[in-house]
Amino acid sequence: MPFRSGFAAIIGRPNAGKSTLFNAILGEKISIVSEKPQTTRNTVRGVKNLKDCQIIFIDTPGLHRAKGLLNEFMVREALSALNNVDIVVFITDAKKPLSDDDRFIIEGLRKSRSPVILAINKVDLVEKTRLLPLMKEYSGLFPFSAIVPISALKGDGVETIIEIVAGALPEGPEYFPKDMVTDQPERFIAAEIIREKVFLFTKDEIPYSTAVTIEAFKEDEEKGLIRINAVINVERDSQKGIIIGKGGGMLKKIGTAARVEIEGLLGAKVYIEIFVRVTKDWTRSPRALKEFGY
Repeated sequence: MPFRSGFAAIIGRPNAGKSTLFNAILGEKISIVSEKPQTTRNTVRGVKNLKDCQIIFIDTPGLHRAKGLLNEFMVREALSALNNVDIVVFITDAKKPLSDDDRFIIEGLRKSRSPVILAINKVDLVEKTRLLPLMKEYSGLFPFSAIVPISALKGDGVETIIEIVAGALPEGPEYFPKDMVTDQPERFIAAEIIREKVFLFTKDEIPYSTAVTIEAFKEDEEKGLIRINAVINVERDSQKGIIIGKGGGMLKKIGTAARVEIEGLLGAKVYIEIFVRVTKDWTRSPRALKEFGY
């Protein structure tokens, strides 16, 4: 059999389950996940190796009609993933009716020359009688190459998605070594895990006003651990107080949860020191956005 390889973008509106599907496909947690929309901000690549095939899946930020510089960046990131991919997986939420954001995405898909799979997610949470009308509604709007009901959280239908994607890829090289799951550096993943804990433990505007940067990531051979110095950037002094918490309790909670997960990922002891810094109105500053990796 000839070896096949290629790129598959996973797109959808915020909170449709893109990162959950991405992690389920890879069998490892690479993208951060939360119940809050717009958790993913950057495109993240993951490598799925099969017997005669290598698929590079691309997780993307939620597509929506953006307002503000940060949201505009996220939408540009997602739309750019549609360029030069071999196939697109458009994921939707079975619990929600077809929305303006879905129609906005479909309009973008019309400009792509790649085949598109529609993955209707969270089908375990709806009555089966709802699925057929929903599939019919979507199929009337776009010529999808396949429509697959899935539950990314439970893993139902995930193998079907992988098989369809693999079958659509051209002959090609092995882009990454077989033992490589993602091309994202460890610093990026550590920053994302810390940001995920902010999303998990805080509410209202706080998660959306934070950016995490890693200022040091060093191996301490003498003590047999990895030292990470991280900064949680916020927009206002009041947000800084919430992130730190009473007696530093919230910051400790965030740091402890992040450390445990990073240790599991790296297979090594980790010492994390987290600072909180106010960068006034950073989500509206082109300079700050660039500095924070957006």
